[in-house]
Amino acid sequence: MSERAEELNVALEALSVAARICAAVQMEDAATRVDKADRSPVTVADLAAQAVVGAILQEHFPNDLLIAEETTAPLDSEGGKELAERVLHFVRYAFPGASLPAVRAWIDRGDARGGGAGRCWVLDPIDGTKGFLRGQQYAIALALLEDGNVVVGGLACPNLPAAGVQPTEPGSGVLLAATAGEQTFMAPLTALDRRTLVHVSTRTEGAALRVCESVEAAHTAHDLAARVGQALGTAADSIRVDSQAKYALVARGDADLYLRLPTRADYREKIWDHAAGMLVLQQAGGRVTDIDGRPLDFRCGPRLERNRGVVATNGLIHDRVLEALRNEKARSDV
Repeated sequence: MSERAEELNVALEALSVAARICAAVQMEDAATRVDKADRSPVTVADLAAQAVVGAILQEHFPNDLLIAEETTAPLDSEGGKELAERVLHFVRYAFPGASLPAVRAWIDRGDARGGGAGRCWVLDPIDGTKGFLRGQQYAIALALLEDGNVVVGGLACPNLPAAGVQPTEPGSGVLLAATAGEQTFMAPLTALDRRTLVHVSTRTEGAALRVCESVEAAHTAHDLAARVGQALGTAADSIRVDSQAKYALVARGDADLYLRLPTRADYREKIWDHAAGMLVLQQAGGRVTDIDGRPLDFRCGPRLERNRGVVATNGLIHDRVLEALRNEKARSDV
């Protein structure tokens, strides 16, 4: 048994409960949302998922910190009362006796802003909210950090089939998870005991390579990604998928390369967008760095302050991708 069995089992429980709630919201109530101060959307599912994960972690690991994307601020905004009522309704699917104060406390558990030393869980309750709203791909991403090292990571992808990327029936997707030192596995969300080990592809020839990138133009520099793909000799169209489902696709060999290229010089990635996906991919045989080839540094709180962008590959093509990025940057600086 893995030395991380307890943490992994709790993570799987939290992810599966959150995934069931998100699927229920998507079928019943996906339109209930407000826009945050940065104009990004937050839905009933984001807040309900964060609440149930916060509750489960509180039960099992009450002394652990939690850094998560959402806060209770939307519940206090215009339209917040209706949002709060809907969040409470769905949280009660998992915790029938839950009260609104309890829900708010579970959500606000994710407001820790530590980093570096000690144990800290990292959660994105819905990575890819716009994909969720479109009925396409999204992920619930949960990871455990110890002294800045990712030691447990899981991605619940409720709309992702066992092969391919076309959305499946909500809630009948897959979960990929790993612990440090153990190979990544995939299982149906409806049968987590049916686990299959997954591994990255062995593709290296340019024409055969598959690149996946964000759907939203604001999330990555698509033009630079296209030039990198051309430098590698890729022939297929890129796979555009929301969320850390992209890490899942590379981890199980459906794609070979995921690029998250900064659209401005001062942008830094959030740790909840990469911690779980990074471990899932690395333990499947892949490699993850920033665009300068540095390992991702999770010791700086909510943001990857010491990194620029993300390059995630099957490992075999990683150095070629970094070289292509350096060459493109040199050309743009001329």
